[in-house]
Amino acid sequence: MKRPNHSADRTLLASFASADRNKKSPRNRFSAAALSAARLGFAGLAASVMTATASLSESLGPETLQQTAQERTVDLELILAIDTSSSVSSQEFDLQMRGMSQAFRNEAVIGAIRASGDRGIVVAMVQWSDARKQLLAIDWFEIKDEESAERFAQEIDNTPRFLFGGGTALGGALTFAARQFEKNSYAGRRKVIDVSGDGRTNQGTRPERVRDQVVDSGITINGLAILNEDPTIDTYYRYNVIGGTGAFVMTATDYEDFSAAMLEKLIKEISGVPIVELSGPHPTQEAHYLDRLEKSGPSEEN
Repeated sequence: MKRPNHSADRTLLASFASADRNKKSPRNRFSAAALSAARLGFAGLAASVMTATASLSESLGPETLQQTAQERTVDLELILAIDTSSSVSSQEFDLQMRGMSQAFRNEAVIGAIRASGDRGIVVAMVQWSDARKQLLAIDWFEIKDEESAERFAQEIDNTPRFLFGGGTALGGALTFAARQFEKNSYAGRRKVIDVSGDGRTNQGTRPERVRDQVVDSGITINGLAILNEDPTIDTYYRYNVIGGTGAFVMTATDYEDFSAAMLEKLIKEISGVPIVELSGPHPTQEAHYLDRLEKSGPSEEN
């Protein structure tokens, strides 16, 4: 007769006893309790998040939440594109910046912002010179009233000159400025590039080629031509730089005159006052201009 295997039975009983001791161990009782509490904690947290989300959706409404997730509508997106090429001295740069900050403190500009609509405007500043030198000097800034206009004016006052020297590449400036509209979180009813400078393009892509592409995308380009070095620079801007709905050129006889010209220009841009401008040169004028351009030498292409 074969003897029973008591050794195997003892091993099995020992394993059951060990498991029972583990259940009764204070350490394991604590671990079980902690796990249970953690589960309850996560469940409570999830419930709280769901409640808060429901409350937010109820208070804001689906349209507001959808707009927040996408783009916020404003009355105007405006880029101030400032010439910092080698033709612009430090004093002339300071006069440009001072003129802009003073303009945003002017009651007429603040009134134009209020009158443009109830959604406010957003403004950014670009510094530019040659084909490889463009920089976003002030990121998109919301302006709705006198207080926010003053904060933006202070931002201009505190912004240094980041770019020094280089040629004049208006085509590069327009390309860079147009890209900034794609990178922000706003949907402007109007989009405007306000480019100021005192010289013609002498390198990079010709501005009229870029101008046409920018205008086709729904952006208006206005110009502020400073006549201190070239008394016909406004004509160059009119035929080769500006474009789009209501596009216009303002002139400043020199940098001392810049402040008054910028003030008038901002009021027109923000309020959307229709401006009568030539849509393009007369064919004879264009042929004469292109002939002069060819004689002076073609600009370098990118």
